[in-house]
Amino acid sequence: MNELLNKEPVKRVQEALKKFNSKLKIVALETSARTAKDAATSLNCELGAIVKSLVFRAENDFLICLVAGDKKCSLNKLKKILNKKDVSMADADQVKQNTGFSIGGVSPIGHLKKLNIIIDKSLSRFKFMYGAAGHPDCVFKIRYSELINLTNGLEKEIVE
Repeated sequence: MNELLNKEPVKRVQEALKKFNSKLKIVALETSARTAKDAATSLNCELGAIVKSLVFRAENDFLICLVAGDKKCSLNKLKKILNKKDVSMADADQVKQNTGFSIGGVSPIGHLKKLNIIIDKSLSRFKFMYGAAGHPDCVFKIRYSELINLTNGLEKEIVE
């Protein structure tokens, strides 16, 4: 068994996947998936099929936006949806404190704290997509409908 699969953050994601659907599995890649581009190259898939898990600070709250790898999250759209003026990307420490993951391995699931999740509708164009699984070299494959159900995410148009 790959040693990456024994790391605590990866195990946390595997537990969340197992509770939802025991058929969903984490794959440890031989090459990096630290960035969406790296992941797409490693998986030989379209850049957009990589789910970017982006952590934002909205005033005193934190949330996660799940965005296709070939898209950019719109702060203006996010501010309107949240009805908040002060919205920005979380820094590395805030990401780690809220999710338990380091940047590059932030998963859509298995967070340390309960975070609201917004899923960009542009991901729906893919039959399957890949999310980070707690480590930059670990991913899991999932359908769009499963991602919505697994994360209890709110579907919105949040890209530029």
